[in-house]
Amino acid sequence: MAKWQNFSIWRGRLPHWRADGVQYYATFRHKRPLEDAEINLLFQRLMRAQRRKFDYHILCVLPEKTEMIFTVNESPDGSPYELTDVIEKAKRQAGNAIIKKSQERWPPFYTECYDRIIRDEAEFESTWEAILSSPVDTELVEDPSDWWTIFVPDAPE
Repeated sequence: MAKWQNFSIWRGRLPHWRADGVQYYATFRHKRPLEDAEINLLFQRLMRAQRRKFDYHILCVLPEKTEMIFTVNESPDGSPYELTDVIEKAKRQAGNAIIKKSQERWPPFYTECYDRIIRDEAEFESTWEAILSSPVDTELVEDPSDWWTIFVPDAPE
């Protein structure tokens, strides 16, 4: 495992691998399909981390799941932000706003996020393409650029 710097593993229900200077793929499912306003709210909360805590390569919020590829930036003390804290904070904020509006008892997101280190350029490209095509694959739109909650700052070369 000497491939990555400062490699570590911690475990919730799922194992979570961490290392410095790597790209991550993360996804979480929603307990129920989100409505358009809820999708937009979650997307906005996740985008707050852009450039400050994360550098997104792609972020897509769909009615039933959210997927993203990103790198983690360093905090002011020089240590990397914990990606789970950033994602869970966005989910908590969006969930609280949804609960307030819908009067539901619980937020519409499952607790734990699945994340993994992207191991190489081929995996990055195939995962990036899969996320980009997910609105089309789920038959929400015919062209991914028609899906308004997909953020693609850079395309793989």
